Amino acid sequence: MSASVTTGSGSSGFTTAPPSRTGLSLEAADIAVVVIYFVFVMVVGIWSSVRANRSTVGGYFLAGRSMTWWPIGASLMSSNVGSGLFIGLAGTGAAGGIAVGGFEWNAAWVLVALGWLFIPVYISAGVVTMPEYLAKRFGGQRIRIYMSVLSLILYIFTKISTDIFSGALFIQVSLGWDLYLSTGILLLVTAAYTVAGGLAAVIYTDALQTLIMVGGAFALMFIAFSKVGWYEGLVIRYMSSVPSVTVTNTTCHLPPSDAFHMFRDPISGDLPWPGLVFGLTVLATWCWCTDQVIVQRSLSAKSLSHAKAGSVLGGYLKLLPMFFIVLPGMISRALFPDEVGCVDPDVCQSVCGASVGCSNIAYPKLVMELMPVGLRGLMLAVMLAALMSSLTSIFNSSSTLFTLDLYHRIRPKASERELMIVGRVFILILVCVSLLWIPVIQTANSGQLFDYIQSVTSFLAPPVTAVFLMAIFWSRANEQGAFWGLMSGLVMGMIRMVLEFSYAAPSCGQPDVRPAVVADVHYLYFALILLALTCLIIVVVSLVTAPIPKEHLYRLTWWSRYSQEPRIDLTGPGMTSDRVNPDHTALWVCGLTGSATAPAALTTENCELNSLHEEPLWRQVCNINALLLLAVNVFLWGYFA
Repeated sequence: MSASVTTGSGSSGFTTAPPSRTGLSLEAADIAVVVIYFVFVMVVGIWSSVRANRSTVGGYFLAGRSMTWWPIGASLMSSNVGSGLFIGLAGTGAAGGIAVGGFEWNAAWVLVALGWLFIPVYISAGVVTMPEYLAKRFGGQRIRIYMSVLSLILYIFTKISTDIFSGALFIQVSLGWDLYLSTGILLLVTAAYTVAGGLAAVIYTDALQTLIMVGGAFALMFIAFSKVGWYEGLVIRYMSSVPSVTVTNTTCHLPPSDAFHMFRDPISGDLPWPGLVFGLTVLATWCWCTDQVIVQRSLSAKSLSHAKAGSVLGGYLKLLPMFFIVLPGMISRALFPDEVGCVDPDVCQSVCGASVGCSNIAYPKLVMELMPVGLRGLMLAVMLAALMSSLTSIFNSSSTLFTLDLYHRIRPKASERELMIVGRVFILILVCVSLLWIPVIQTANSGQLFDYIQSVTSFLAPPVTAVFLMAIFWSRANEQGAFWGLMSGLVMGMIRMVLEFSYAAPSCGQPDVRPAVVADVHYLYFALILLALTCLIIVVVSLVTAPIPKEHLYRLTWWSRYSQEPRIDLTGPGMTSDRVNPDHTALWVCGLTGSATAPAALTTENCELNSLHEEPLWRQVCNINALLLLAVNVFLWGYFA
């Protein structure tokens, strides 16, 4: 392999310096804005943590059941769009074009499914948490413990490490610091943020941060579009954005010919259209319809109509990232092809520290180059604050899951002090594992963070999707079927994941020596195959074992959601975790730390919300709006197909 320099582009050789060191750094005004912003967040954090001592656990969690549709819709959006999504979506857009926007547009369909299919069952079941639903539906303990372990694995591999990495990348590009130094500083600031009441502050600052983040992103979008001559100019500039240093006898320096098409070749496409439409729906169903953080927001609605309307608003908001994240990522490549579009491993290593490509720096590079002084600092502050608020709540929920769901089962007589120590030590272990995983993220999926997150999810999430679909829509599914479906799905997913990370994706010009199951079976296709196999195993095992008696299933499936028959719960008095789990999940969802002595009344079993009653007028309004949302969605897919 050899590198060549294309003549006529004004460059005479390799790019040797990182983009962050070309005289570009934060001005005094930017740093002042960052400092003021963090002081403000700290003040709000301290104020809200003082309030939280009196009212937040009971007040926020229980009064949350009177939430109206618009904060639900806004929080569905804000809980999903963080700094990792800005880095990942923009980076994948820079590398491959608009198709990755389909990941955002697909959400509208599953959000409608959440409001119309899943939430009515969760409400009628009278549950607060997703593991609690599975425990009521199937009985037994092992599915619940497995879900806790899987949550921890997914947190480490897709949430914590990618959040740390994306935040450190922002610091690296804006200040020119080393990636690992940036990571260390980020974790120290996060610890300080948590001590100052950052977790409670999440509740109060979430809406503000989302507003500023979206506002800043739209401002950057308009500035960027004006630089390239709007959409027509972007098409021309992007398709000709070739780096000056290329690899001979290859085409990997050229932008993909289908960059402006959503639907791509089903076999050779980087995001094949059947995978984008069907395989992605498997992952989206797991994320939007069975994940505790998302579902909890909808369960806090004052009525089913508000939950539905929140889903519709969330669906509309998820149409926007294509325009303020994906397209700006493509503009970044068009403006800075030598850095964002680099293909030579030596050049890429010097630009961003990853030899497989530098598309991940697309968004921070755009912020640093185009944003005016002051706004640049504000964007950096919002990115880091959003990142740290999500990290603190993830650390808290992970340690709570481990301590109460796993450690406490092994040592049921452990003192409260012992549990507190174990929880804190576990956070340190989580941080270390996440840091060790960062080099893998850098090299995985050609340095495209978003592809990495989705591929790991496609190896581990489809069995969970299968179990929830079977639990809700097939009354005959039983505990043995669900458990062995989960186990066999996990084994198949882990085999593919180990193979994926054992064989690195080839750099430009290198032969692909990966096994066929990795090189030829796209991760979105694998998600579909894994879902089908898991469903098959659940069906077979359920049919050869005893069914669950009907009296245990009233109001736990789609078909029995309106039943008025008294239900005999499979979760008998021996299942003490039923009393613990809602409490710690309440803390987790609210993003709070606290002791395990919250109000006991965290069940919706006798709650007014348990009713599925809707006013006919508002039910019609929700239905019409959902159809409008899906019509707009189909139009956008068709227009960009």
